Amino acid sequence: AAMWSRAAAAAWAPARRALCRPPPSPPPPPSRAASLAVTPTAGLADERVETRVLGLSPGQAVTVRAVAADERGCLFQACAHYRADGRGELHLGTDPSHGGDYIGVEPMGLFWSLSPAGMEKPYQRLLPRSTGPPMKVELLVHQGHSPPGAIPGPVVAKAQVERWFAGPGVRRIRLKEGSVRGSLFLPPGDGPFPGVIDMYGDEGGLIEFRSSLLATRGFAALSLPYFDFEDLPRVMKEFKLEYFEEAARFLQRHPKVKGPGVGVIGTGKGAELALSMITFLPEVVAAVCISACSSNTVADLRYGEMTLPGLRFDMNKVSVSDTGVLDVFEALDDPTDPANSACAIPIEKAEGHFLLVVGEDDRVWKSSLYAELAIRRLRQHGKENFKLLSYPGAGHRIDPPPTPFCQVAMDRVLGAPVLWGGQSKAHAHAQEHSWRKIQEFLRSHLG
Repeated sequence: AAMWSRAAAAAWAPARRALCRPPPSPPPPPSRAASLAVTPTAGLADERVETRVLGLSPGQAVTVRAVAADERGCLFQACAHYRADGRGELHLGTDPSHGGDYIGVEPMGLFWSLSPAGMEKPYQRLLPRSTGPPMKVELLVHQGHSPPGAIPGPVVAKAQVERWFAGPGVRRIRLKEGSVRGSLFLPPGDGPFPGVIDMYGDEGGLIEFRSSLLATRGFAALSLPYFDFEDLPRVMKEFKLEYFEEAARFLQRHPKVKGPGVGVIGTGKGAELALSMITFLPEVVAAVCISACSSNTVADLRYGEMTLPGLRFDMNKVSVSDTGVLDVFEALDDPTDPANSACAIPIEKAEGHFLLVVGEDDRVWKSSLYAELAIRRLRQHGKENFKLLSYPGAGHRIDPPPTPFCQVAMDRVLGAPVLWGGQSKAHAHAQEHSWRKIQEFLRSHLG
């Protein structure tokens, strides 16, 4: 019996020790999972988004990145450094970035600072080649602060945003009307709508995204190429204003377009053509001229028996940086030289209204000076039919927001990178402000 009791005691000893042991401490509560909320997740490309990060530790350092690819698969990215507030939250609309691709409170900074990723060719622009599918942008939150180009820390939250360039119900109609080529974008509904012709610069071809956004905002917008598209001339040798007159008459007579006149918006060479259109064509009653020269440039412009010769570029005045970037700022012939007076567009003949939009740091050519010359010419003839939007720190290509800033871009004609100028934040703010003012101007003069 004694032996049995000793054996039983030995067998029960582990159980007794387990019963006397203090209970194990409960497992630590799971750490809060961070989440990234973007509103709206699908919206128009020219609208702001609200970006919030929740579930971080108070004061936690994070890098927020944006990643997007264009239709060819080229990768673009941007990043900014933030710290969570005392509640472990972050709001890009009110909290400042402390580093990365921009500094300060910039709700859309991750979008307008998108640039080619390190493995991609430099000097490319993130622009939609077609306006049907949305541009998809992935937003990621990484632990810690990692500089641009470096491998970021672990991902703690992510979300995807769709940026649409045409709203629901916008119709796109490809044009072959007489000699006119391009795309007509019509808003949903019966109309009639104010009509606008939209033109870009010496890159040529058909560029539609501004037209589709204008249609989304209630304008009948004709995206008008004028060389290097279908059966149009391949290069800018000479232009006939009759082509632009035919386009203006087509738009003016369209049953969906409100009369009596139409507007035109242009950038660079397109803006200069807009000046000629409102000067010589009675159908055109309002012109938005972004980074325009007030004289005709490069290619002669003919209209009936009249010819406006083009100012020329002197390639001997082009400077090249150590990195191979061309600065063409001084290369265009001087429009104030009396020898070039025949190139000046006689804008004082225009009965309509001008909106001149310039970036004061434009390095492609002297937009600010050319706007001054245009205003001086109008005032000398007693005209006050203009408004000027002049933006310190903005460069050459002022597009709808938040089109990514591009200080240097590949030039199609020269086959080399050309300095466009500007500082990213100032340029982005110019795009946002001018886009609103452009729509107000067009509505006020086109009804």
